[in-house]
Amino acid sequence: MGEIATSDRQITLFYSSGSKRARQTLAYAKAKGWPIHEIDILKTPPNGTQIAELAERLGLEVKELVNQSHPAYTSKFEPHEFSSEDWIKMIIHNPEIMKQPIAIRGNRTILVETPTDILRI
Repeated sequence: MGEIATSDRQITLFYSSGSKRARQTLAYAKAKGWPIHEIDILKTPPNGTQIAELAERLGLEVKELVNQSHPAYTSKFEPHEFSSEDWIKMIIHNPEIMKQPIAIRGNRTILVETPTDILRI
């Protein structure tokens, strides 16, 4: 069992309040009347265990959770290969570079590319 609590009765949404797509996704899910457990990564950055679990649930390597085209990444870092632990530290200290929103419901986890993707969960 992972650190992230899940339920078939609610959607856990990791998102950035600074992201237009994330705000639209959240609004879409709320309009459907679904119970949402909101985790704004800018206010409550995920810890290392949660980041590793999110990557595992999505079937990704931790480095694939980093949006290397995000201005916060390109302004601070150069393209480079890091260890998983280093990628995790980068996300913890710069949560805005994490790809999001990520929706979890029960055993299903998706990386939301468009706000309507939330319907797949």
